[in-house]
Amino acid sequence: MTEGNVTAGGASRAGGTAAGGMGTAGVTGAGPMPPARFSAQARLRVLQADIMELILERELDAGDPLPTEHELAAALGVGRNTLRESLKVLQALGVIEIRHGFGMFVAPSNFDALTDGLTFRGRLSLRHHGQEALQLVDVRQSLEAGLIAAAMDLMTPEHLTAVEESVLRMEELADAGANFVEADAEFHRRLFEPLNNALLVSLLGVFWQVYRRLHLELGGVELGGAGGVDLLETAALHRGIYDAVSTGDKVLAAQRLNGHFDGIRLRIGQAVAAGR
Repeated sequence: MTEGNVTAGGASRAGGTAAGGMGTAGVTGAGPMPPARFSAQARLRVLQADIMELILERELDAGDPLPTEHELAAALGVGRNTLRESLKVLQALGVIEIRHGFGMFVAPSNFDALTDGLTFRGRLSLRHHGQEALQLVDVRQSLEAGLIAAAMDLMTPEHLTAVEESVLRMEELADAGANFVEADAEFHRRLFEPLNNALLVSLLGVFWQVYRRLHLELGGVELGGAGGVDLLETAALHRGIYDAVSTGDKVLAAQRLNGHFDGIRLRIGQAVAAGR
C-alpha cells in the first residue's frame, strides 16, 4: 500500500484526486502552486476522512477507544508520523480525544472548535466592515425568536418555574451590582429545553458564547458595571420575555426576543463607523 491512497473501507483512491477531484489536470493553468506541498495537504485531508470513515464503519460511539496508532497505521497503510499529523487535526476539530497514557477515543459532542472559529470571524469583521458579526447576531436571533413559539407549545409549569428562577437570580444579582453571566446563559437554555433537542441547545450555547465575546470586544464588561450594559435594564428585559412566555403570548415573546439584540446591533454599527 502507498501512503494516503487507501480508505478505511479498503477502497483505493489517489491522494492527488481525493480532495474535490483536483489532480494534476485540475490545477493546470490555476497559477503557481508548490506540487509537493499541495500533494501532502491533499493526502492528509484524505487520511482524516479515512479515519472518520473507519470510526463509522466500526460503529464506534462517543467514548469508545480507537485502535492504537500502530493498528491504525497498518489498517490505513500510512506512516506513524503522517498519521499523528492527521490525528492532531481531528482532535482540534473535536472528532477524537487523545488522552496521553490512555489512548485515543471518539470524542463526545464538542462545539469548542465551532465556537472559536465563529468568534474569530466575528471579531475579525469588527475591525473591517462588521458584516459577519451582524450575521452571527442574525443567526442567534433567528433561532431564538423563530423557535420560541414551538417551545411555548411544549412548556410545562415546571419549565416555567425553572425559567423564572433564572430571572429571579438575574434580578437578585442586578440589585447587588453583580454580573449574571451564568444566569443569563441558563435563562436562554431553559427557554428551549421543552423542545428536548440537545443539538439545538448546544448550538444556542455556541451562539450565546460568540455573542458574549462580541459584546466584550465592543468594550462592554460582563453584563453590567462601569461602561457595560445596565444590569437592571438587562434583567428587566429578561423579565419581559418571561412574562410574555408565561402568559402564552407567542407574538410578544418573539418581539421581545428580537428586541434583545437591538443593543449589540447598535454597538456593532458604531464600532465599524468609528473605524475599529
